[in-house]
Amino acid sequence: GFHLSGTVTEPATATEPEMTYKVAISFDRCKITSVTCGCGNKDIFYCAHVVALSLYRIRKPDQVKLRLPISETLFQMNRDQLQKFVQYLITAHHTEVLPTAQKLADEILSSNSEINQVHGAPDPTAGASIDDENCWHLDEEQVREQVKLFLSQGGYYGSGKQLNSMFAKVREMLRMRDSNGARMLTLITEQFMADPRLSLWRQQGTGITEKCRQLWDELGALWVCVVLNPHCKLEEKSCWLRQLRKWGEMDVCPLEDGNYGNELPNITNALTQSSGHSQDSLARPRRTVFTRAIEGCDLHWQDSHLQRIISSDFYVSPSYQREGESLLFNSQGQPLWLEHVPTACARVDALRSHGYPREALRLTVAIINTLRLQQQRQLEIYKHQKKELLQRGATTITNLEGWVGHPLNPIGCLFLTLTEACRLEEENCLEISDAGDSKPPVYQHVPVATGSQDNGESYLSLALEVALMGMGQQRVMPEGLYAQDKVCRNEEQIIARLQDLELDPVLVQTLRKQCILLLEGGPFSGLGEVIHRESVPMHTFAKYLFSALLPHDADLAYKLALRAMRLPVLETTAPSGDVTHPHHLVSVVPSRYPRWFTLGHLESQQCELASTMLTAAKGDMLRLRTVLEAIQKNIHSSSLIFKLAQDAFKIATPADSNSDTTLLNVALELGLQVMRMTLSTLNWRRREMVRWLVTCATEVGVRALVSILQSWYSLFTPTEATSIVAATVMSHNTILRLSLDYPQREELASCARTLALQCAMKDPQNCALSALTLCEKDHIAFETAYQIVIDAASTGMTYTQLFTIARYMEHRGYPLRAFKLASLAMTHLNLAYNQDTHPAINDVLWACALSHSLGKNELAAIIPLVVKSVHCATVLSDILRRCTMTAPGLAGIPGRRNSGKLMSTDKAPLRQLLDATISAYINTTHSRLTHISPRHYGEFIEFLSKARETFLLAQDGHIQFAQFIDNLKQIYKGKKKLMLLVRERFG
Repeated sequence: GFHLSGTVTEPATATEPEMTYKVAISFDRCKITSVTCGCGNKDIFYCAHVVALSLYRIRKPDQVKLRLPISETLFQMNRDQLQKFVQYLITAHHTEVLPTAQKLADEILSSNSEINQVHGAPDPTAGASIDDENCWHLDEEQVREQVKLFLSQGGYYGSGKQLNSMFAKVREMLRMRDSNGARMLTLITEQFMADPRLSLWRQQGTGITEKCRQLWDELGALWVCVVLNPHCKLEEKSCWLRQLRKWGEMDVCPLEDGNYGNELPNITNALTQSSGHSQDSLARPRRTVFTRAIEGCDLHWQDSHLQRIISSDFYVSPSYQREGESLLFNSQGQPLWLEHVPTACARVDALRSHGYPREALRLTVAIINTLRLQQQRQLEIYKHQKKELLQRGATTITNLEGWVGHPLNPIGCLFLTLTEACRLEEENCLEISDAGDSKPPVYQHVPVATGSQDNGESYLSLALEVALMGMGQQRVMPEGLYAQDKVCRNEEQIIARLQDLELDPVLVQTLRKQCILLLEGGPFSGLGEVIHRESVPMHTFAKYLFSALLPHDADLAYKLALRAMRLPVLETTAPSGDVTHPHHLVSVVPSRYPRWFTLGHLESQQCELASTMLTAAKGDMLRLRTVLEAIQKNIHSSSLIFKLAQDAFKIATPADSNSDTTLLNVALELGLQVMRMTLSTLNWRRREMVRWLVTCATEVGVRALVSILQSWYSLFTPTEATSIVAATVMSHNTILRLSLDYPQREELASCARTLALQCAMKDPQNCALSALTLCEKDHIAFETAYQIVIDAASTGMTYTQLFTIARYMEHRGYPLRAFKLASLAMTHLNLAYNQDTHPAINDVLWACALSHSLGKNELAAIIPLVVKSVHCATVLSDILRRCTMTAPGLAGIPGRRNSGKLMSTDKAPLRQLLDATISAYINTTHSRLTHISPRHYGEFIEFLSKARETFLLAQDGHIQFAQFIDNLKQIYKGKKKLMLLVRERFG
């Protein structure tokens, strides 16, 4: 080891002048053990100046003068030379060095000083002793500061990315077998455990945020890697174990399943059915993010079979197998490794991470051979049980621990190990742009190195095989939102990697073979014939398989995708004898659904799978039928079926070519199903759905429209049928779109009229007007609709509805009918004395004007109704005034004579109206005076003036009004100020 020093010049830039920095670096056994630089840069990585000096020494060793350690040089000097040397040194740096020099001089001259107790003196330029620790320089303080800073930003400003790159740095250190890897991970973990948010989340009982959870997962996985280092010392391992236990025992330590255990109190364990099936949640040991690493400390690499597997490609079974060795090899003599799969995969990850890629590959191959053997054996077991299982229609689950979404990510780990061995490293593949749009990796087939006969397998085909095996494993949906979300995320990650593979004939063969095994795999496969009710659905996986298989084996692709369409958790309640998981239920009453937090996502994935199949089956009636049946049987959400119907419609009607009738019919059928599903339930998208269905039926053609009009009652409410469906079908646009001939137009119109009459009978209140409109062009139908309105008027209709229809009748040229309906409306109305702004006033005025225009008889008929229904003086006086301005009967009904004389208020029918108006004024006046405030006095006087105008229309009106005023003065003499105003105005 030695000491390297130098000066590094940083050239001037547009904004900064040229700078020179002094750099010193210590080396020991090919490692940089310490650095100092004048730039004062604080970072976990070396500054550019340290890197520059190191590279200069590496690239131009002959340019750097090699000197003896300074102690050797001093040893060669005599007394005078040493004195000269020290004085010159102090002079050159007197400001910095003088105080230190004085202090050292004092200590050396003092006989009992500490410096004189030690033999010799330190030399920074000499190498370290052989026993000294030697490791790369790591600025620990900086690591702490950076992690603390990134955590405090809570995942914002790209801090999550920064922390992930620190984790990647740890992995890189492990791979280079740099002992600082574990040290750096310890520093990071200490900061994570000190994150103040942990105790906050725990107090509030809320889960850790999603971004943060993923960082904790990676931290846990890294520790598993560290403790599984195949060449670590025992004391290192026991030191890590102490640390991990200490962190795991802290109450803020996050749990493996992503919550603090109080997502919902587990009250369901009291249920009888839980006995013997599920461990009680209280008895279940607490598993933190470090538990797997703690368990990993118990694993060792001393097993001789394991050592042989990882150390040779040519390890095969001996030609004769001793008793008990049959478990160590398969029938081809290849070694097996029968450890718990995620644990075995953690070993692979550890080998990969610690820079043993060949060993990792060998162990991976042994694990895959073991999985294959298990798959074969499970198939054989299933063949024996098949009949019984199919009769029961349910299965107990075999894998309580799923590999996809597992904290150790076993499948992802095997897949990466295998594909890394097949990667074609392109030139300049390191130049990835900042946007991160790195090109997808390119793989080539690398034959599996094996001692047995060459079976033509490549690591790439093994990667595909193991991914398919793992994804297709039948497993129970785990507990809790986080674990369930992780299953979906992990599945998507694996599929994204699978999509990077170019499927050549070799891979297609692997794909087909594995798909057939999955379909036949019984209860061990999520795509087997019988699955457990709480089995993780296979929709996302099946969508990938379908698209990948379709060009090569369409029958297999459809068979698989159709099998995967099911979602048994929504089908039925748990059958008896099923191993239910009581911890999934929400209340003490066994609920229909377990607590699947990701159910919405899963259902949308099911819908995506169906949509993919529909698109592919376009034009193939038989396949479309099968897909349609699968949708109708398995999808239970109306909004998703509606989405599918819309998707099918879009694909069936491309903008640039003709419609596909096969798919259009499927879209229509799905639309009809949605109509039936949502007919009696409230759905905020219902109007949109109804409109869409009419559009779809229009595209299909006139027969489809006739059909929906004829069976409207099973699809629509009467209001929808008349106001949206029939109205749209009869619109000008539809007729143009379909370019119908006269008989077709007549057929449609006739269906629409029949519908209109049926709806009017069923719901006259809401459909009568639409029915009349739809029947306008057909005399008989119109008469029938009118009769329905008249019959319903006395019981089922409000005055607003009747007035609306009456006005429509007048507009259509049926004034007498309008009068009849207006009279019926009047009988339903009641206007109190103070309702002088009531919305029905306009209708009343219109009805009176209509009657007046028809003639004296009609006016005489309506006035008694007005008097009975309207008690508001101002409205009555308004009607009276209008009736006296012109002669009645101006509408000129044919066959009627009209005298053309104005009507008198002394004679019927206006006399009755006048009396009613006067008495309304009298009553209103008394009502107003019972609780009048001074600010309303002026308004009240104006009201009395209006009343006087009405009184004066009667023959003895002035006398009547005078008596009325005297009366008021008598009764309300207490209201002195008001009575003074009355006297002033009216005497």
